Amino acid sequence: MILTGIADEAGDLLSTQIKATLELGWKFIEARNVQIEGFAKANLHDIPDDAFEKAAELLEESGVGIYAFGSTIANWGRHIDQPFDMSEVERAIPRMKRLGTRYVRIMSYAIRKEGDQMKEERFRRVGEITRRFLDEGLQPVHENCMNYGGMHYEHTLELLDKVPGLKLVFDTANPVFNPDYSKPEPRPRQDPWEFWTHVRDHVVHIHIKDCIWDHDKNEATYTFPGEGQAKVREILTDAFNRGYDAGISIEPHMAVVFHDASVTADPQAQYNNYVEYGRKMMALIDDIKKA
Repeated sequence: MILTGIADEAGDLLSTQIKATLELGWKFIEARNVQIEGFAKANLHDIPDDAFEKAAELLEESGVGIYAFGSTIANWGRHIDQPFDMSEVERAIPRMKRLGTRYVRIMSYAIRKEGDQMKEERFRRVGEITRRFLDEGLQPVHENCMNYGGMHYEHTLELLDKVPGLKLVFDTANPVFNPDYSKPEPRPRQDPWEFWTHVRDHVVHIHIKDCIWDHDKNEATYTFPGEGQAKVREILTDAFNRGYDAGISIEPHMAVVFHDASVTADPQAQYNNYVEYGRKMMALIDDIKKA
């Protein structure tokens, strides 16, 4: 089992992310945004070549590896009716190889409010992206986020059927705040346990996030793992009972939220929250294992 985290939630600087990882006793980061001194913050596959080389040197010196790329490929900020662009894929491949990284998180484009989800075009594009990575010996994993595959577990299973070779990263909290698109308006929120049990056979990586859905505010309040509605304990218990022994990555969202710039904290509080979250996750895993 590999314990890791989306470490830009500990801090922007890669040096800070490495420090938090080592403080937790971990050997890997799930890389999303990084900042190298003298360069602007960006996704690891988007920073300039000079910045990437410095990042690779920092990682090698520290002994910390990159378990997965948390890419922006086909994510909720990309729209299926826009031109198809593989440039992020082509930038990610040599960088993953340089760092010895096998997994890359991808999505299936933003949900269209108009109703027509352009399914066949989604399947075609995600299929091309998947094949390109697989041809290079790299494994793309789809996340159940605010995208077509995250609309309901049936959408995920349909995507897997249409895109051979694609695997999953399962985020425990995303169902708590995502509408269940299998139901008519007003749609209820999804059930994390129901989603998990239908897709678990295809999961090779897990994101640990927890939250409580506030119906009055129509938003999620993020919590430490096991303290919210994401069924974190139940899902991890089931995963371990089924022999799961792969990556488990924290994504706290308590001090910062990647897709909501209004949720911020001072750098030290952000760092402390990340480390505390990691320790609480380890304690939860130990408790599950003992039980």
